[in-house]
Amino acid sequence: MLEGKAVIGETDMLQTMQQDALDLAAKALDVFDATDATAIARFIKQEFDRMYGPGWQCVVGRDFGSFVTHCFGCFIYFQVGSLSILLFRGSASYPEPEKNQFEALEPLGTLDTMKA
Repeated sequence: MLEGKAVIGETDMLQTMQQDALDLAAKALDVFDATDATAIARFIKQEFDRMYGPGWQCVVGRDFGSFVTHCFGCFIYFQVGSLSILLFRGSASYPEPEKNQFEALEPLGTLDTMKA
């Protein structure tokens, strides 16, 4: 059951997505026991995947740290009572390595010289 009002700590989501996150958290807490953080996280993640496409990650708990890379407009961290919820879409947009960027590195040695 949703105990208390949700308090948003940080977000860059559009208002409609924020409301979906809060509504899904409320629904999850009505369906699952508040101590079943994994079931709550799975439910919210799967619903956001269904609503907004794949790639969403959800962390639920009472005490955790995080440092994540996320897509712009796809991050929210909020609390409902003593339960914290972090929901974000992961970002895999890493810059491509330049071709032959490792050519200038000197080899460490051959297998024979390393055995000696």
